Amino acid sequence: MGHRPADAGRAAARGGRGRPAVRAMNVNSEAARQQRLLTALAGQTGGEGGGFEIRGLAAYRANAAAAAERALAAACPTVQQLLGEETFAAVARRLWQAAPPTRGDLAQWGDGLPAWLAQDPALADEPFLADVARVDLAVHRAEMAPDAVIDPARLARLGDADAARLHLQLAPGAALLFSDHPVATIWQAHRSTATDRFAPVRAAIATGQGEPAFVWRQGWRGQVAALTPDQAVFTVAVLAGGSLADALDAAPTLDFETWLLQALGRQWLSDVEIR
Repeated sequence: MGHRPADAGRAAARGGRGRPAVRAMNVNSEAARQQRLLTALAGQTGGEGGGFEIRGLAAYRANAAAAAERALAAACPTVQQLLGEETFAAVARRLWQAAPPTRGDLAQWGDGLPAWLAQDPALADEPFLADVARVDLAVHRAEMAPDAVIDPARLARLGDADAARLHLQLAPGAALLFSDHPVATIWQAHRSTATDRFAPVRAAIATGQGEPAFVWRQGWRGQVAALTPDQAVFTVAVLAGGSLADALDAAPTLDFETWLLQALGRQWLSDVEIR
């Protein structure tokens, strides 16, 4: 039997292929709606022509910006303390307007903060802020990194294998950042309970001292340490994937036994591979 008129109309509406065509149209429509919302939230249209109530959209913008501000403060607490809550909030909201989150997880937002701080003329008298933000973000990423505990059997390879075939793996989230400013000392001072906790910062800034800052997670907390020059060179070689022999050659003055004891105590190492 042929289609009844009503059935034929429904079939035509489905494009001759049934429900998938309807779903495709719905998906495209939803994608367009979301794009209009993102555009409006970024302040490019003022909400006009997008089918949104202007007052509702303004409230949505305010709530989204406040959420982004809280997320950025959680990721960069040292920068927030240096700037003060009010100034930090203003910076966070300007960054949100210029580079809004592109993913639903706000914990992943904020990578643009260091560059934003570096180019802000109002903050030119605090040139260390951008690098402190880099350290804060590295700590934040390290705290979200997966767990890794080194297997003692793998560690034993250090005693019975050729160093040219051994490759050290640092813990997930570990990172090394170089700065012309004492960023590790600044980060540590903001977590110290010492009476004059900022004395080391003042001394380091007065001498123009820069620091290579090593970031890792110990337990549940991110940590930062200033490395010595030989430790930094060794760590660069390890992170680059070089062999233990290569790393030791790059840092001939390094006391490897002392470094290893420190690395194990602070949970820097996750594996020793033979290749």
